[in-house]
Amino acid sequence: MTRREALARIIEEEMAHREISGANLLISRWGKILHQESYGMADIENHVPMREDAIFRMFSMTKVVTGLAAMILYERGIIDPNEPVGKYLETFRDMQVIAEDGTLTPAERPMILRDLLSMTSGLVYPGELTAAERAADALFKEVFDAQEAGKPVSTVDFALRIGELPLLFTPGARWQYGTSADVCGAVIERASGMRFGEFLQKEIFDPLHMEDTGFYVPKEKWARFTQAYRHMDEADGQPARLEILKGHHLGMSGYEEPPAFESGGAGLVSTIGDIHRLATMLLNEGKTPDGGRIISGRTAKLFRSNALTEEQRRSMNWDTLVGHGYGNYNRVLLDPGHAVMNAPVGEFGWDGWLGTYLSIDPETGLIFEYFIQRADAGTTIPTRKLKAIAYTFD
Repeated sequence: MTRREALARIIEEEMAHREISGANLLISRWGKILHQESYGMADIENHVPMREDAIFRMFSMTKVVTGLAAMILYERGIIDPNEPVGKYLETFRDMQVIAEDGTLTPAERPMILRDLLSMTSGLVYPGELTAAERAADALFKEVFDAQEAGKPVSTVDFALRIGELPLLFTPGARWQYGTSADVCGAVIERASGMRFGEFLQKEIFDPLHMEDTGFYVPKEKWARFTQAYRHMDEADGQPARLEILKGHHLGMSGYEEPPAFESGGAGLVSTIGDIHRLATMLLNEGKTPDGGRIISGRTAKLFRSNALTEEQRRSMNWDTLVGHGYGNYNRVLLDPGHAVMNAPVGEFGWDGWLGTYLSIDPETGLIFEYFIQRADAGTTIPTRKLKAIAYTFD
């Protein structure tokens, strides 16, 4: 079996088991594309095949772009990681930590921008496990209901509301995935004097010719926008199947019009080709194909560096992050043996809730991208299998 046949077998098995409807896969080394293929369907119900320029919801892969935007402002001397978040967003000046009994105590120190960039801020995503998550859940529901009622909340206003919520822990105490990148987007907006999306367009998307990346899908591109699905296991006589994803996740829904809330943690849509342009620039340490620069080489190296202490890393307990560090919204491979991966130390990237996945390897020049559209996917076992094969390409 050839490598290409092995890649196809994994993806076709996933489609046959109704785990995914389709996929886009791209593997390159030092800018040369070694393998690019589209599989299955972008939209089952409307019989739309997957195509190379299909547009996907990025969800958390948005964070990589947000981290890059912060690095641009950092190297221009506009922001510094040790500045307090409260300098830019006033509700973050007197943060409190909430215990499970509802008791509030003042945070031991102010939240700084470094905490946002390393996910050590104490901010959380909506959930039911802790009092902090339940408070975030109530806020997200309130914001979504306001959007549905025609009263949209802006990027900065949403961040200011987040600043009114209690923290899970004092900033810097440990790692916790949460709304840090959304707050960072608002900081970028306040620090740059531009709307967050406008800053991204001017400083990143336009120079890299990322023409299909943004916070909504224009009407003329709607036919390329992939459907989003949720996998349903076999139950009650029903076979395993994919159901169209309904409702909202982290306030994201619709995508028909430019949103008031431009989410730095989950809001972008893009294509595998656009993200390859971004990844190639990062691999080339900030250089663009036309000889320009997004960031300097030194800042590009900082961007892909682990920012966590050993103590903070112990709380980064996801199975998919074993052997990794974290910084600027990237996972960073520190111990390939512990991670059981054939990638070298320094490989970095991130993934999204619907299964978009990015890996960039500064040592070997390998870029691996795998885009699917299934809820609660993130880094899947098939993704790891495909990536392992990708590292055998010459």
